[in-house]
Amino acid sequence: MAGAAGERYYDLAMRGTLSRRGFLSLTAAAAAPVQAAAGDKSVVSLVTGNDRRKNIYNALLEIDDQIRPALKRKKYVLIKPNCVAVKNQLGSTHADALRGILDYLAPRFKGPVVIAESSRDDTWDAYENFHYNQVASEYRGLKVKLVDLNEEERYETFEILDRNVHMSQVRLAARLMDPGAFVLGSAILKSHDAVVATLSVKNLVMAAPLHSSRKSADKWHDKSKYHAGFRQIHMNLLLTAKKLRPFWGATVIDGYEGMEGDGPINGTPVASSLAIASADFVAADRVGVEVMGVNPEWPGYLNYCARAGLGQYDLARIELRGGVAPAAVRKTYRLHKSIDRQLEWMKPLQNRT
Repeated sequence: MAGAAGERYYDLAMRGTLSRRGFLSLTAAAAAPVQAAAGDKSVVSLVTGNDRRKNIYNALLEIDDQIRPALKRKKYVLIKPNCVAVKNQLGSTHADALRGILDYLAPRFKGPVVIAESSRDDTWDAYENFHYNQVASEYRGLKVKLVDLNEEERYETFEILDRNVHMSQVRLAARLMDPGAFVLGSAILKSHDAVVATLSVKNLVMAAPLHSSRKSADKWHDKSKYHAGFRQIHMNLLLTAKKLRPFWGATVIDGYEGMEGDGPINGTPVASSLAIASADFVAADRVGVEVMGVNPEWPGYLNYCARAGLGQYDLARIELRGGVAPAAVRKTYRLHKSIDRQLEWMKPLQNRT
């Protein structure tokens, strides 16, 4: 959302006083053409190669000057993988991507390191299926620990929009808002069934909403509340990103083998053989959609985040490192079959009352 309209939306939403009429006017403002974000250039690395682990390491090494000063001020590193699909390796962070991150950290950070996720299913199934325990054992000097945020049961309450544009309360993982943690996202290039493409921002945002632990008698699932419609989901991602952004350190996107089609779980592979890294999650995603051949105006939540000042989305204001131009490695990813409905957020919302 541009300028004052975006701030007004956020203030009204957080006070729970956003009326339907207000939502109509503010969503119209949000659908306006994207304006270039102000401020200095953001740094994004883009590297290619035939080794996933080396790609991740090299991408982070290219932005070492962006990471290390902040890393020195933190008590521990929190690596957030993408484990939405606990049985499908293509849809989840590969063990070698984690190794690439830990290879980078090992000579620069004494530990501890926490690998933390809140899968929509059982996070430990993902850890076991994708051999994260083995990875942790290989880096004893970093004191690597695996954490299921759902089972940790530490959260802060927050409010997002439901299908009726009313405020709905969700529980967000408190660890993702720990000022002592350097939060490092490990995302993937993937098409999506609701927001066109999922990369760094969505990987971190959707780690936050939790579901009940296995031992809890009271069963609940707050991740599902984000999928409140093709319009509301973009707003909900924006609201939560604004809450979490002050705690984000850096992100790396594994594009060694991306997913196209019916992502983020049931898509098919695309051999892109690249990695992207940045301390600016929005800028990393801007380069990500570029190499995926996705129209950058289509992912609403990324445009909203840029307008809210959460990152740089203007490619002309992104300093690229790694010696690779996005156009040189671009592969046009086939999008989800629901893409026409996904783009409804760009159209005016008719007031039928």
